[in-house]
Amino acid sequence: MEGAELELERRSKFLSNLIQKKKATEQQDQHDNLNVRVRACDMPLPLQNRAFRCARDHLDSMSGKIDSKRLALALKKDFDSSYGPAWHCIVGTSFGSYVTHSLGGFLYFSIDKVYILLFRTAVEPLDH
Repeated sequence: MEGAELELERRSKFLSNLIQKKKATEQQDQHDNLNVRVRACDMPLPLQNRAFRCARDHLDSMSGKIDSKRLALALKKDFDSSYGPAWHCIVGTSFGSYVTHSLGGFLYFSIDKVYILLFRTAVEPLDH
């Protein structure tokens, strides 16, 4: 029976690896379609995909010059309304930053030639 259990475990790991590779390939295809490149991330995939789709939709709706403020506001409002308050968004072609964020609430990516930093800070009361 021991040999059968080892074989079952081996096959299970093999199938798990295949599934992970397929998901990674699908994710990369989606990034390529949206012209997205993730620079740094600590955010679940569904939230990342929402940010990419929101950014892509707003960029496509802008005719001519990119309005960084409008894009940042749109992303912030979308995430605040969907995932609670304390989201922040920085958009531009050149900026520096150093931020503290809540675990699972950080995404830095580029789409076309625009760089977007989306992050959530901890919501805690201030001590006076």
